[in-house]
Amino acid sequence: MSRALTMCKCELVAKYAKFPEADAVPYRTAHSGALRDKLTFGLMTSPAPNQNGRVLVINPGSTSTKFGVFTRTGAEWVTSVLHSDAELAQFRGQNPIAQADYRAGIIAAALKHAGFDARQFAAVAGRGGLLPPLPCGTYVVDDAMVEELRRAPRGEHASNLGAVLALRFARAAGANAYIVDPVTSDEWQPCARLSGSPLVHRWAVGHVLNTKAVARHYAQEHGRSYADLRLIVIHLGSGITVSAHRDGRMIDNNTPEEGPLGPDRTGSLPVRGLIKVATSGAFTQKQLDRKVFGEGGLFAYLGTRDLKEVERRIDAGDERAAAVYDAMIYQVAKEAGAMAAVLQGRVDALLLTGGMAYSERLVTKLRAYIDWIAPISVYPGEDELLALAQGVFRVLDGEERPRRLWEEGREPERDHSREALVIGLE
Repeated sequence: MSRALTMCKCELVAKYAKFPEADAVPYRTAHSGALRDKLTFGLMTSPAPNQNGRVLVINPGSTSTKFGVFTRTGAEWVTSVLHSDAELAQFRGQNPIAQADYRAGIIAAALKHAGFDARQFAAVAGRGGLLPPLPCGTYVVDDAMVEELRRAPRGEHASNLGAVLALRFARAAGANAYIVDPVTSDEWQPCARLSGSPLVHRWAVGHVLNTKAVARHYAQEHGRSYADLRLIVIHLGSGITVSAHRDGRMIDNNTPEEGPLGPDRTGSLPVRGLIKVATSGAFTQKQLDRKVFGEGGLFAYLGTRDLKEVERRIDAGDERAAAVYDAMIYQVAKEAGAMAAVLQGRVDALLLTGGMAYSERLVTKLRAYIDWIAPISVYPGEDELLALAQGVFRVLDGEERPRRLWEEGREPERDHSREALVIGLE
């Protein structure tokens, strides 16, 4: 059977029952009392020998599951399954980890349909979820990590399923499961952690996986070590992360609560104005949170999150659309300038990535603000599946030491703000 790279966002939108084998992979809604027993699995002390070197990669989102099979040369097979509101309704109000059986059934059926044997993988990678602040790197998924995600002290999100699903399929293959550069990776320098008041903390949250992958790719393209470069990476997606990199570390970035307005996020807001709105009684906390994360930015001003639609309106002469569009670019540029200051003006390159980097209009306008800082390279889109696979292969090939969640005497931290970490993940 041909295993050509496929992206089936339409074909697999999908009830997993589309696959004739699906009945052999039953699922049920798991309740929290049973989850702990069901989701704590044994860990292989070393990866099982596997001559074909395939890695299964799983990236669960709120309404989709992307997964694929990778070798050292790249993607062998990739697909994406969209989960309808009707399918997810049975899990409403539950921890997303309750979807583990449901999503595992879809993945197993799709793999079988494509001709892959679940026992043939050298390792399995999952997207990292809402874990404690961690150094960037590749982490072994073990019982402690699964328990932390099950308890979800930092928030419940579909990304928490990544490690759980990876471990499930790794067991079938007799291999190890890993996560790579989780969203809560924290390499900030100490001065970046202070907010201006001990009442409000800054937490390291951002598009770490894609950002670090693009930085490493740029270094490889230019025959340099990532650790030797001083970079500003601008991720332009549904959320915008502008980050400063030095000595192989992401030493500062705007979090989803800060920085530029985006397609549906406000970015930084005037504090006293926000206090006035918050205490007006016009909104509940949940409603106001939605106004800031999900209904802010372009959507708040223009009623759409679609950058192409905004550009169509500009072409049709919509002055308000042009003003809001230009303001977003202006704010991105200001954040890039701030990160140039973090790097003390010594910047080797600026890297633009994410879905909005496909827009030539946006990139051209942004260049006009920031090309004085350093040369600009553009890597539109994102490939988090590939980034996850590359992290695992670095471990399998001995280029990187795998880490563990609670290593080097680090103890679990129980008091982190859920609200600070549950945003900005899609």
